Amino acid sequence: MKTQNIRTLSLILSIVFYLLLGAAVFDALESDSECSRKKALEQKLDELKKKYGFTADEYRDIERVVIQSEPHRAGRQWKFAGSFYFAITVITTIGYGHAAPRTDAGKAFCMFYAVLGIPLTLVMFQSLGERINTFVRFLLHRAKQGLGLRKTEVSMGNMVLVGLLSCMSTLCVGAAAFSYFEDWTFFNAYYYSFITLTTIGFGDFVALQKTDALQKRRPYVAFSFMYILVGLTVIGAFLNLVVLRFLTVSTGEPDVRPEAGVEEQGTQPKDTQGDREVLEAEAGTADLSEPSRLRALLSCMCCGLEIYHSPSPPHRDEVGGHSNPVFYNSISYRVDQASCSSCTLSSQASPSSVALGLGKNNPHTRRKSL
Repeated sequence: MKTQNIRTLSLILSIVFYLLLGAAVFDALESDSECSRKKALEQKLDELKKKYGFTADEYRDIERVVIQSEPHRAGRQWKFAGSFYFAITVITTIGYGHAAPRTDAGKAFCMFYAVLGIPLTLVMFQSLGERINTFVRFLLHRAKQGLGLRKTEVSMGNMVLVGLLSCMSTLCVGAAAFSYFEDWTFFNAYYYSFITLTTIGFGDFVALQKTDALQKRRPYVAFSFMYILVGLTVIGAFLNLVVLRFLTVSTGEPDVRPEAGVEEQGTQPKDTQGDREVLEAEAGTADLSEPSRLRALLSCMCCGLEIYHSPSPPHRDEVGGHSNPVFYNSISYRVDQASCSSCTLSSQASPSSVALGLGKNNPHTRRKSL
């Protein structure tokens, strides 16, 4: 069984075990409290029925009206500010549930909007996270240089520590702000910030839901929007640093960086590179057709024979020609010119023809007169 299959199976089993553990813990923590709250609500309902004398059907009608009117306490949810708030919760997958489209056209557009917006938002947050991590790494490197430390390299532990402190600071800032504006306890405000920035979005705590908050408290509305976007960027940078790097390392894939390939080529023995050049030359020769290879061989053999059998010309002019004008009209000159031109063409066509030419360059070698 391959290592990847074993790893995938281990992850599946780990998630299943984690779900079972979470279910057991939540059952132990929340079950008794739920039963007590349910008994208290039933008792309160009986008191209201006795006091006002309405039936069960009338109570369900009142309950429906109360639930449907709850989102409207913050003002008109589908004006521009409320619609912008809803759009943020859609593309960031927070999904509080405090507002939802009611018309068929709104539901159709919401699906189309989410299909395009969610991937674009994920890519944007990932790119921003990478840029933030690069900038933080640069700042840490400069800080170590300024402090005069010997090792100025920024380790993964340094980056994880800075990312963790950034996340904690962002959550604390949100907790302090929302506890002030929403009259929540600091713990509940911190809980709301965590649920929001991790895009869980239960909807049990939702900001900007007080009376006409969307229309009357514009600075707070702007702060809430900016906090969600900036906080998601910080959390995305931390997750990009820790989770994605961990997944990349744990796959056990070989290093495919360009630097690694350059290093491997640099450490390769020279004789191996020479052998590869010879093989490439032979492959180039094999690509030629049979007549071309034969012509190149014969022409270069002729050039080689001329080197040994032809005497050097006694006199040449400035351009390297023969001093006797009758030579240029002789048969030997024409044969020599044709053979050398064939050698030149063959050397351009294949590296092997250069090797067969004995490594000599004689553009105008005189042949013996026929």
